[in-house]
Amino acid sequence: MSKKVIVFGSFVVDLMGRTPHLPASGETVKGSMFRMGPGGKGFNQGAAAHKAGANVTMVTKLGRDAFGQVAQDTMQELGMSSEYLLFSEDTETGCALIMVDENTSQNKIVVISGACGTITNEDVERLAPLMDGAEYLLTQLETNISSIDRAVRLAYEKGVKVILNPAPVQPVKDVLLSMVDLVTPNEVEAEIMTGIPVSDKAAADQAAKWFMDRGVKKVLITLGSRGVYIHDGIKSGILPAYRVKALDTTGAGDAFNGGLLTALSEGKDLWEAAVFANALAALSVQKLGTTVSMPLRKEIDAFLAEHK
Repeated sequence: MSKKVIVFGSFVVDLMGRTPHLPASGETVKGSMFRMGPGGKGFNQGAAAHKAGANVTMVTKLGRDAFGQVAQDTMQELGMSSEYLLFSEDTETGCALIMVDENTSQNKIVVISGACGTITNEDVERLAPLMDGAEYLLTQLETNISSIDRAVRLAYEKGVKVILNPAPVQPVKDVLLSMVDLVTPNEVEAEIMTGIPVSDKAAADQAAKWFMDRGVKKVLITLGSRGVYIHDGIKSGILPAYRVKALDTTGAGDAFNGGLLTALSEGKDLWEAAVFANALAALSVQKLGTTVSMPLRKEIDAFLAEHK
């Protein structure tokens, strides 16, 4: 039975175009396909966890506009609770402009936070009842940093374990890191935060030590095709990635984090949880889009059975 978990983060509408190659500065490229759908790191991770079977409540902030309605319609369609949605009366819902190279699956993304960049301390305080009895809070760095500080502190004070996915990467105060149970950067984010290029396991150990010196208990660094580095506070190692043909890598990190949250909420240890999360990410990159590409639990279980 999965314990109650919270995803606190961004919602934006993804405006995604596929193109034969990503444009250089000043270049116009004729695209081959356009798709609009729900997205944002927070929402992607919340939807991934929900579809994977977690007992998850999504917290984000929307505008009173058509893009905000996209979030509400998607949550209703998926059967997600909208009880803790926050609303801005004067700021529009965020959006993300995504270009995907249809040959390499590489992407370039511009995010406009909109309403989810205006979460106030009062908004966060209203979440106090939700924190009671929750096991984990998963958050990212795509909402305003003041809201993340407040949400993490509230969770910490209530004994809720905090998972921080530090993306998009930006400076984070040591006091915030000291309240984090598990940090999950990718290799680029880990290097920017620690100053250590994560080129091999020894370098990853150094980066993990940097986080742990600041009070983080466990460290997980995603390494793309090289797999996932894990330090559980006692031992460290690298789990290999599943080999699949990627169609669209947008949201793969979000799929991973949502899967990780789900598995941890079911009592799996960090290593088992990372295997589950790897499977979820491997499935997600084989479909187009972000939220819509997150697999269902039966797909994840079938994939794991096939790739034992």
